[in-house]
Amino acid sequence: MYLLTVIGKEKEGAFSLTDDDGDQVLYIFEEEDDAIRYGLMLEEENGFPEMKVLEIDDDLMIKTCEIHGHRYTIITPNDIVIPPSDITYDTV
Repeated sequence: MYLLTVIGKEKEGAFSLTDDDGDQVLYIFEEEDDAIRYGLMLEEENGFPEMKVLEIDDDLMIKTCEIHGHRYTIITPNDIVIPPSDITYDTV
């Protein structure tokens, strides 16, 4: 499985979105191509810096999220995900 992060800031965290409840949700992609496509959409349509796709151990990542109470969603090849037009990259 795959995560997105900003090139040069891989150790600072992975891409996530805020849901309607105000919680951060980590996007975990099953397919590398889907992660690449989503990253390109973030860069081109939302002005994000260049994104990097990281391959992860899915079991370890899911267990880590569950232990620490982090929300996540798994994006399958059957899912269509498009970045919201109102998100921006925050350098904080």
